[in-house]
Amino acid sequence: MANIREIQTRINSVKDTMKITNAMYMISSSKLTQARKKLADTEPYFYALQGEISRILRHMPELHHSYFNQREEIPAEERKIGSIVITADKGLAGAYNQNVIKEAEKLLAQHPSTKLYVVGEYGRRYFDQHKIPIEHSFLYTAQNPTLDRAREISALLLDGFLAGTLKEIFVVYTDMESSLLSEAKSTRLLPFHRTQFAPPAKEKAVQEPFEFYPSVGAVLNSMIPSYVSGFLYSALLDSFCSEQNARMTAMDAANQNAEELLSALRLQYNRVRQAAITQEITEISAGAAAQRGTFGSEG
Repeated sequence: MANIREIQTRINSVKDTMKITNAMYMISSSKLTQARKKLADTEPYFYALQGEISRILRHMPELHHSYFNQREEIPAEERKIGSIVITADKGLAGAYNQNVIKEAEKLLAQHPSTKLYVVGEYGRRYFDQHKIPIEHSFLYTAQNPTLDRAREISALLLDGFLAGTLKEIFVVYTDMESSLLSEAKSTRLLPFHRTQFAPPAKEKAVQEPFEFYPSVGAVLNSMIPSYVSGFLYSALLDSFCSEQNARMTAMDAANQNAEELLSALRLQYNRVRQAAITQEITEISAGAAAQRGTFGSEG
């Protein structure tokens, strides 16, 4: 059985660990609040952009454009696919990173020639360790998603799509639907389905004809890159929010486990301490009895 000093050392070690987990919980909570505000601040612009694209498609149902070309003539096994995989830079976030990796591996199982574009140090290390080639690794941290970084990613992907080196583009990320529900998913970004831009049921169609200058294609060529950047920015922020939420959950569980361990250690400490006190009293009583016996025999 451990002695009092060993138990006290372990109690102090658990308390020091709790200081770290509490600090990580508070940091993640602050980052989550800031990221949610960023997402809320930018959503109106991109929703409006989506609405304008929807309006164009609704009034020009026969429109043909490269961003909406499903390329059905190309067999599925021959399509060149690119996938942007968004992970975290570090662990200690429950199953957050593992769930994203599983989704990426499902896509690789269906399309082994998929080109990977990776955000996050965790994903880079994982694919390197498993000898899975990475087409492009964005070396900036996943901890600070910005619109400029989303534009950089979208520009690279759109160049490949328009040049024909990529026939389809997927985004593997974690969608935070609520504080209680986050889901890793693989979403096809390009080419677009027209159903992605379906108008709200309550919106009334405008009957007057639209005029586009210089052409409807030029208008879409100007709007869609911004929409793609917005989608990727939303995916980066959703992933970042999900990471912080997962880390908060993991740190909260660690704190609860530490409290339970402290309770057990304190109980053990009290038992060992009481046993030591009892033994000391017993030894004193035995010594006193021995002393009385000695003095009695001398008398």
